Amino acid sequence: MTQNLQATVAQLKESLLVMASRAEQAAQRAVKALLRRDDALALQVQEADPAVDQLQVQVDQLAVELLGRTRAEDDLRLVMVAMKIASELERVADEATTIARQVSQLNKEPPLPQCAAIPPLASLALGMLKEALDAVVRPNPAGARQIIVRDKAVDSGHKQLRDELVRYMQSRPETIARCLHLMVIGKSLERIGDHAKAVAEFAVYLHEGQDVRHAGLAQPAQCPG
Repeated sequence: MTQNLQATVAQLKESLLVMASRAEQAAQRAVKALLRRDDALALQVQEADPAVDQLQVQVDQLAVELLGRTRAEDDLRLVMVAMKIASELERVADEATTIARQVSQLNKEPPLPQCAAIPPLASLALGMLKEALDAVVRPNPAGARQIIVRDKAVDSGHKQLRDELVRYMQSRPETIARCLHLMVIGKSLERIGDHAKAVAEFAVYLHEGQDVRHAGLAQPAQCPG
């Protein structure tokens, strides 16, 4: 590998790491803004979203550049995975922005009693995201596989939150608008879990060359499309 090619590969990795850090930070701050009813923090999350979008463009540009300059299997796998993960991270940041916008609306109204299902759901989703990103940076396909399985717990937590909010709206109709904001937030947390699962699947492919997205199909490893 030439020095110029090595430099481009290093730049791609660095851009992806920065994007991962920004997306994870956005999700964490959005949840913190929710739990603390922090308008300023919610606004920060919304204002930071364009920077994540720009990083995705940068990752894609570097990946396309590398596609035209290398045919090494490991490099091609990195390029493909980087583009896929960047797409998932951009969506994580979008969901964080959605949460932040809902928080801004919620904070205009009197606070509701804390929904018991929100903190554990948020903790599950954020934990999956952090560990999935760690599995990309530090080769840990076994850990990534465990993250994939945990997505079911996030789905269950989301259902629990939704059921709790429905009961609350039925008993106190005056809270319907606020509960609907929380339902949107719950769906965004569930989607962050989905994106974390996808990142974990790509981590397995990056480090082992095995596509585990549809494991039940028992197909040979191939480039995820």
